[in-house]
Amino acid sequence: MLSFITEKQSSWEKLQAETRPIFIYGMGDGAEKIMRVFRKKSIPLAGIFASDEFVRGHSFAGYKVRKLSEIEAQVDDFVIVLAFAAGYQSLVDKIVELNSRHTLIVPDVPVAGGGLFTYDYCVEHAAELEEVYEMLADDESRRVYANIINFRISGNIRYLMDVTSPKAEIYRKIIKLTPNEIYVDLGAYNGDTIDEVLQYTRGKYIRIYAVEPDRKNFKKLCKYLDGKNFVYAYNAVAWCLDTTVPFSTKAGRQSAVSAFGQEIDARAVDSILQGRPATVIKMDVEGCEREALWGASQTIAHFSPKLMVSLYHRNEDIFALPLLIRRLNPNYDLYIRHQLYIPAWETNLYAVPSQKNSLA
Repeated sequence: MLSFITEKQSSWEKLQAETRPIFIYGMGDGAEKIMRVFRKKSIPLAGIFASDEFVRGHSFAGYKVRKLSEIEAQVDDFVIVLAFAAGYQSLVDKIVELNSRHTLIVPDVPVAGGGLFTYDYCVEHAAELEEVYEMLADDESRRVYANIINFRISGNIRYLMDVTSPKAEIYRKIIKLTPNEIYVDLGAYNGDTIDEVLQYTRGKYIRIYAVEPDRKNFKKLCKYLDGKNFVYAYNAVAWCLDTTVPFSTKAGRQSAVSAFGQEIDARAVDSILQGRPATVIKMDVEGCEREALWGASQTIAHFSPKLMVSLYHRNEDIFALPLLIRRLNPNYDLYIRHQLYIPAWETNLYAVPSQKNSLA
């Protein structure tokens, strides 16, 4: 069982065993989550630093924010714990270069929900992880799946760098967009993914449905959609039924369903479509993918739309979401790809109607 998982020691266990000074690189929500685990596991923190150009003599969580160059000049050997996300090439290159000079660990902390992704967690869910591994449609998906899991356990960025796929390759070889798409975007943000899709369809489509809960993002989305025909936008959370849910507004993409938020509308895809078809559904809904899938269950079962689903918000997503999709409609080929990102964000499941079934 779990022969594809080669990492046994978690990033947290590595840090607990360290005798060198440990510094966190970065500030914000990620650093706060990591520091909470540090306190719980009695991992000593020597300090916090930022890139030299961002240091202005300020403090974070009671620590003076130092420059990397300052620490390198004063400390012979130390461990870096990365606490922010990198999603563009120049920043990823900088982190890779830093990894070549120092011991760099990127601990996995869930975007939504609790718990830690460790080897013990994988053993607890061995049957589900094995089932998903076996059901994936190609060897590359299995390689990506294994590397993502090994990264999340170990915090070693080598696993991510070895399985990064360009977006263009995913759109052209897996999703294979056409000018006749009925596209549903759940977590539409400011229209960025709609814009990507239209680039590959040369601006052509039949209809677009866009769902975005954050008010500020929704305004940007509407501005982007202005002037486009056959487009329907909803300021709502993508959910399993039409209702209201508590929602917490944060900066950028960080808004999410939260017990401490204000009540806003929630919509199910099946309710929005009212029995009409969809050909592509994208779900990037900050940890509510399971609910969004149930809310689209009739559409998925009846029309087999191509699915693009985030697999990285909750610990269980990497096995629970593929299994749910297979339950809703067994006639899918399932692929997993990772786009350029540190940590393992932008790891997505792509479900396309099975060619075997279409030829039968």
